Amino acid sequence: MELLAILTTLLLLYPLYIIIYKSFKHKYSTNCYLVDYVCFKPSADRKITTQMAGEIMERNETLGLSEYKFLLKVIVSSGIGEETYGPRNIIDGREESATLNDAIGEMDEFINTSVGELFAKTGISPCDVDVLVVNVSTFSPAPSIASRIIHRYGMRDDVKSFNLSAMGCSATLIAIDLVNNIFKLGKKTLAVVVTSESISPNWYSGNNKSMMLGNCLFRSGGSVMLLTNDPAMRARAKMRLKCLIRTHIGSYDDAYNCAVQKEDDAGRVGVHLSKELPKAVVRAFKENLKRLAPKILPVRELVAYMYYTIKRKVIKPARKANVAINFRSGVDHFCLHTGGTAVIDAIGTALGLNQYDVEPARMTLHRWGNTSASSIWYVLAYMEAKKRLRKGDGVLMLSFGSGLKCNSCMWIVNRDLEDLDVWEDCIKHYPPQTLINPYIKKFGWINENTEETFDREERRKSIRKVPVN
Repeated sequence: MELLAILTTLLLLYPLYIIIYKSFKHKYSTNCYLVDYVCFKPSADRKITTQMAGEIMERNETLGLSEYKFLLKVIVSSGIGEETYGPRNIIDGREESATLNDAIGEMDEFINTSVGELFAKTGISPCDVDVLVVNVSTFSPAPSIASRIIHRYGMRDDVKSFNLSAMGCSATLIAIDLVNNIFKLGKKTLAVVVTSESISPNWYSGNNKSMMLGNCLFRSGGSVMLLTNDPAMRARAKMRLKCLIRTHIGSYDDAYNCAVQKEDDAGRVGVHLSKELPKAVVRAFKENLKRLAPKILPVRELVAYMYYTIKRKVIKPARKANVAINFRSGVDHFCLHTGGTAVIDAIGTALGLNQYDVEPARMTLHRWGNTSASSIWYVLAYMEAKKRLRKGDGVLMLSFGSGLKCNSCMWIVNRDLEDLDVWEDCIKHYPPQTLINPYIKKFGWINENTEETFDREERRKSIRKVPVN
């Protein structure tokens, strides 16, 4: 009888064991781990120095004194240094006549360098990849760039490929969200995310000031990430995804139209950035934070925020002071989108960050410029090169894109990180003593001119004579 009772108990407990085991296994096989990543460093002959920038400006026959002054003001306050990179057709003086081969060549140089470097760095074979996600916003050839990568590296014929376009500067987190949703199916999966931007065919050669901003900020770059949900790779992974929040406020007219690719009055294509952009960014930012805060902040901070909010509105409604959330109570590091000095400062102020917190974004902007969706990975690489990232730290990534979108995600550092990556040859020089670039020193004569004294041909000669350091 005792044996029968034991067998009966085991038979009854077995289904419960199976349920608990499968639940445990599913939980740990649906995590998203960042195994490793690689940022792209173009060759030295693609650098856009002060001299090169002056020559590009000089070649644009549509610019007058007003446009020169505008460009000088923007580039001086941009926070960009002299070490950023551009595509070869612009370096060669063919920005107004870019070809399909120029755009493909720009992508191939990145793909052949960085994707291969990721496979070599991780020891993962291209044949091991189950999912490939590529995002390049402004260039979508046929066959797709994803197909080009599959062909170049001989990936399996059952690899699941996705080619995202027109997602803007927040595209990387959209790609990771796609991968994370695939991981939730529970099957052990390896995924590669490739992100870059095509500058070659998208240089604006007109004189519409709202469309000239992109030329001053956007530079060549890219990044490649290897992600998995395989628990066996947890120990070697750099970080684990805690949460990812996506916000899209494109239903509002002002938000939808604040960053639009269009033609100017002369038919030249460029990206128009309206005066409504800052307001739209703030709106998307606030909506994103409403959903993000409960997922990343400690309960005590949320309770304190609720208490002081109620106190201000109910007990002392006459007080106008804003109640701020202390995001640093739940986040150790901030990977901010390098959209420009003004963008970094605005986000830093909104989150209550100090100079140490925004340093990685500012230094990335200075060294690499705005590399679109890949910029947050250069920021992360800076933190790693500075040995800031320690086991258990929380890293918040925040990016904005046309549409208008605000996407954010929180990573938990899995182990102490010290990889130098693309910062290897220059990290010891950062932060520099000053971020003031030499443009105002070399082109300050622009501000000394008036419409009556401005001689375009004479100034074109002056630009060509600017000494190279």
